[in-house]
Amino acid sequence: MSPLTALKTAYTSLTGAKLRTSLTILGIVIGITSVIGLMSVGRGAKADITKRIEGIGTNLLFISPQQANQGVARGVGDAAALTLDDARALADPEVAPDVLAVTAQVNTFAQLIAGANNMRAQVLGVTPGFADIRNYVVQEGEFITAQNQQSQAMVAVIGATVAQTLFPDDDPLGQRIRINNRQFTVTGVLQAKGGAAFGSQDSTVVVPLSTALSRLQNARSVRGSPRVDVITIQAVSSDAMDAAKMQATAVLEQEHRITTGVSDFQITSQQDLLDATSQIANVFTIVLGAIAGISLLVGGIGIMNIMLVSVVERTREIGIRKALGAQRRDVLVQFLVEAMLLSLTGGILGVALGYAAARGLSKLQVSGQNLTTVVSPDIIILAVSVSIAIGLFFGIFPASRAARLDPIECLRHE
Repeated sequence: MSPLTALKTAYTSLTGAKLRTSLTILGIVIGITSVIGLMSVGRGAKADITKRIEGIGTNLLFISPQQANQGVARGVGDAAALTLDDARALADPEVAPDVLAVTAQVNTFAQLIAGANNMRAQVLGVTPGFADIRNYVVQEGEFITAQNQQSQAMVAVIGATVAQTLFPDDDPLGQRIRINNRQFTVTGVLQAKGGAAFGSQDSTVVVPLSTALSRLQNARSVRGSPRVDVITIQAVSSDAMDAAKMQATAVLEQEHRITTGVSDFQITSQQDLLDATSQIANVFTIVLGAIAGISLLVGGIGIMNIMLVSVVERTREIGIRKALGAQRRDVLVQFLVEAMLLSLTGGILGVALGYAAARGLSKLQVSGQNLTTVVSPDIIILAVSVSIAIGLFFGIFPASRAARLDPIECLRHE
């Protein structure tokens, strides 16, 4: 039997029971649609996280304190600390020539009040160079200046979401807001970047580091230097990242008098963050795909069920074909083609609906932001390949059963 003849015969057989065929195809359609829709969400989450990490700046290293072990590092068991003195030491080009810029920051959460409006947001105390290093773009007004930093000015630069929440009908510039019951004047509004509620530039308030240390968070190290939460380093180039990290490590070990080889700080690069988030996103995508794959499995079982019923119903037909000279291989091919035609049709329809589902999901909002979905070619290829494989796998048993039927017994079948 030629492939074309087998295809025509399969089409005729399947269209003879339109409702049953449609319901069987529907199982595959639902499975493929689920796979594409959920995997597009996983891929979209990965793309969104990657975009946000890459958008915080270039060639960056993040230094943060870590818990010191008992009796090592600083010689105490308390949490280690980074200080302004550490940031100043790292900014010395003689000891760290591959470090282009350094900025220190403190982080805290506070209640913001402006008139009758209020919200809780992250407050960052930063130095003037923070905007350039971290790609913070001011849409209106100006960022923290050196004069603001020197005078401990009570000024604030607010994110787009903060501006919309606290001043929905007014221009925020020059307005007053209360941060932990302290009065600040808004001198700038950051350009909207998007993101989740906390930790996003849009939901952040930026104040001078000196002001934050004196008015909002006055913590000091054992040596009396003001504590900071994060020190961000920008290397002179991407090729100098490793050198800048080694130089920063040497400087901080000297500043912290570390002689045991056990550091009380950790240095993380953007690539480290990207690798970690990519691994998490990949696991998330696989889990979503596996959940959707269950529906595909159910669809495949539906194909096997319908093909077994078809074999029983067409037993006499099989006997007549064998009596007229059809070989076992011809019967096997015929039923396999029918099963694969069912799954392939369901796969094609599922791809179309899955793409539409992904587009629909991208219009949903999570934490005020549209959900990101990505339908890449490999997802479509995978979905179609799986649908064909399902037709082949679940069609083998019914097809082989039909091929093994004895023609004489088949002709006796009523």
